[in-house]
This record gives sequence, C-alpha cells and structure tokens, in this order.
Amino acid sequence: EVQLVESGGGLVQPGGSLRLSCVASGFPFSHSPMNWVRRAPGKELEWVATTSSTGPHTLYGHAVKGRFTISRDNAKNTLYLQMNSLKSEDTAMYYCSRSSTYTESQGTQVTVSS
Repeated sequence: EVQLVESGGGLVQPGGSLRLSCVASGFPFSHSPMNWVRRAPGKELEWVATTSSTGPHTLYGHAVKGRFTISRDNAKNTLYLQMNSLKSEDTAMYYCSRSSTYTESQGTQVTVSS
C-alpha cells in the first residue's frame, strides 16, 4: 500500500520560511520522480515542483521558482520542500505525490498571514 505522509506545515508571516517533509512507503521511492503540488481554497490543483528519482534534476512552477527548493533523501524515503520568502498567495494545502496532476495523501496546510 502506497503511503505518503506530509508534515511541517503551519502558520507563518509573509517573508517567512517553512520546510515541508514527506515520508514515503509502499513503492520504490528511490526509483520514482516525485512532486509537490498544492491546492489553495477555491482553486484547482497547482503543480509546484518536481525532482528526478536521484535528485539532481529539478523543475519549478513559475509562481515559486527562486523561492522554493525541492530535495530528497532516498536513504530516508523522504521528500522535502524548503519554502522561503513566503507570500499570502502561497497559502494552500500542500501534497507530495508521484504525479503532478493528482494527490494521493492527506497533505499539510500552509497558511501565510500576518
């Protein structure tokens, strides 16, 4: 059974930082490209970032490029998202996923507000 468990979300002021984590199990994580996606209230699912199976190759959505960094530790079956210079428009539920177009986990809430 595939399991993806996110953590690290919370309330942060604009300009602040958060680091999200996602622990994976039930599939060959080290051989799988992985994504972060997000859904803001009332909006559709938005792709945030992708990393290759071994990590050196990454892609970012236009809205987060230069502020967010995706990384992974295959020895720990863990995916990360370092989020800096957070803006109110980054407020959303964040999910790690094997796909860039659907979610398969509970997600972690990030709220950026003063």
